[in-house]
Amino acid sequence: MNNWSDKFSLIIVTLWVGALWTTGVAAYVLFKTLPDSQLAGQLAGKFFTYVSYLGLFSAFFLLIHRLLEHGTSALKQSYFWAVLVMLLLVLAGHFGIQPILAELKADAMPADVMQSVFASRFKNWHGVASIAYVLQCLLGFVVVLKK
Repeated sequence: MNNWSDKFSLIIVTLWVGALWTTGVAAYVLFKTLPDSQLAGQLAGKFFTYVSYLGLFSAFFLLIHRLLEHGTSALKQSYFWAVLVMLLLVLAGHFGIQPILAELKADAMPADVMQSVFASRFKNWHGVASIAYVLQCLLGFVVVLKK
């Protein structure tokens, strides 16, 4: 780890995985602390959006860096595949699941989505999003340990 790109990749891994875990904990605290669950959801949603952007940048940088440094042998490394799966989960969550959740919230307006006919669909999709997020967090451990 002598050159600047190696050091920068370590910083990127630290920021991304740290942000994933911190945001997960912060969302839990928001829902347990704030009396208004809609407000808690809005704030948590903002955190998750920012972490998605960080994840997109981080994953692309880390994958390109690994490929440039190791060539095609990077494809044989668990680090590479963990980052790639994390990227796919970010893409699925940000561009697939989150728009569905936002649409369900909008369709429920002016009521809270959890008090609407869309509550069960929202719970199901929220569960899928939660599982994808937990998988990202766990894969983050792999990335940190393999770095």
